[in-house]
Amino acid sequence: MPDATRTSKLDVDALARRVRGAVLTPGSEQYDQGCTGFQLGQPHRPAVVVEATGAQDVRAALEFAADAGARVAVQATGHGRTTALEGGVLINTRRMSGVHVDARTRTARVEAGASWQQVIEAAAPHGLAPLSGSFPGVGAVGYTLGGGVGLLARRHGFAADHVRRFELATVDGSLREVTPDGEPELFWGLRGGGGNFGVVTGMEIELVPVTGLYGGSLFFDVAEVPHVLEAWREWTSTAPEEMTSAVAVLPYPDVEGVPAPLRGRYVAQIQLAHLGSAAEGERVLQPLRELGPHLQDTLRELPYAESGSVFAEPDQPHAYRSDHWLLADLDPRALATLPGTTGPEAPVMCVVSMRHLGGALARPPRIPNAVGHRRAAYSLGVLSPVRSGEEDLVRAVHAEAFEPFTEHALGRSLNFSYGPRDAEQTRAGFEPDTYRRLARLKAQHDPQQRLHTAHPIQPATDRSPRNSA
Repeated sequence: MPDATRTSKLDVDALARRVRGAVLTPGSEQYDQGCTGFQLGQPHRPAVVVEATGAQDVRAALEFAADAGARVAVQATGHGRTTALEGGVLINTRRMSGVHVDARTRTARVEAGASWQQVIEAAAPHGLAPLSGSFPGVGAVGYTLGGGVGLLARRHGFAADHVRRFELATVDGSLREVTPDGEPELFWGLRGGGGNFGVVTGMEIELVPVTGLYGGSLFFDVAEVPHVLEAWREWTSTAPEEMTSAVAVLPYPDVEGVPAPLRGRYVAQIQLAHLGSAAEGERVLQPLRELGPHLQDTLRELPYAESGSVFAEPDQPHAYRSDHWLLADLDPRALATLPGTTGPEAPVMCVVSMRHLGGALARPPRIPNAVGHRRAAYSLGVLSPVRSGEEDLVRAVHAEAFEPFTEHALGRSLNFSYGPRDAEQTRAGFEPDTYRRLARLKAQHDPQQRLHTAHPIQPATDRSPRNSA
């Protein structure tokens, strides 16, 4: 493994002269801010932070790291950071936030550090929308590299399916344009294979003609409506592709700041996003309204610029860990175990999330890509806030929660997995042939594993099988 800390002051001064953005070292002003991001657990502690302002800054940082024999990590918003980089070079792309929309071609060029909210706001005046996630504060590029399951997913598929072009800086500092015609194998791997093959400085994506949706949430007290999870599962079997839905289950504390109807309750929040009229959306979700009394109803017609209100996820940085599985089916008997393993009596707070997949997500895109386990019908995640010393406890609670679901498990959803992952857990994000193909790409573009990524692909050796997906 390369030496991640071998940098002298002279080297850093030379780097600072080459880049337009700030170069930060431990103890300097803004260093901590440059390292942290939304995920507060285990922040990066690099020898150098480069706050890149463009592709040339990224190139200079990569060349500097290569000369120093140092590892490199990339961070935009910092939502998906799983393990900390110790020493080495952190490229922070938050200042690379440009978005340019071409209404004629229904595309957007998105820079490395732009959030989905910035893309949404740029596209909305043209009557267009990206395939953004449930939380618009997430970085668009990192989300897309991992696949990307958003509010329009069952109708339009993965965000990765709709990329036309990448602008990529490889570990040696080369800048290249990656397209399906020019570099088809690398284009295949970048769409779903994560940040394993270089630093994406920009991407061109397709937009869809969507201006709004009918969406929001229905909140139920699990004690009053104990069959809510099984009822949602049954309802999804007939939901049209225009309806993308999920359910989050969590105990709300009885404290100020929590909405009064939810305080002190164990709540199931059914999250709904319907592409169509309010009347049609209501017709589809009517069986859910009939489940029993609900605590809150936030459903409404809303402009896509306000799509973040559907899931209404926390927007304050915190430390958290999560595991997320992809399932062929949801076993009713397994669902019935969740209140006992993750409910109010669990030793750590757990937020359980289930998403209905299928529809366009299950269909292969026009140009194939590396997204794994498309035939999954549902995903299941368990997320917990983590305090110092709780890592092992959280891991044990999550393992107990997932155990009843193993019969139908296809693999892992890496984009929603937050925490250290070993090689086998990363491998489980893909079908075997897909992983072998990604491993060959890794051996070609980052054989020394200079890139410190959230879900690292191990480079293939000469003995690796050479079948293709």
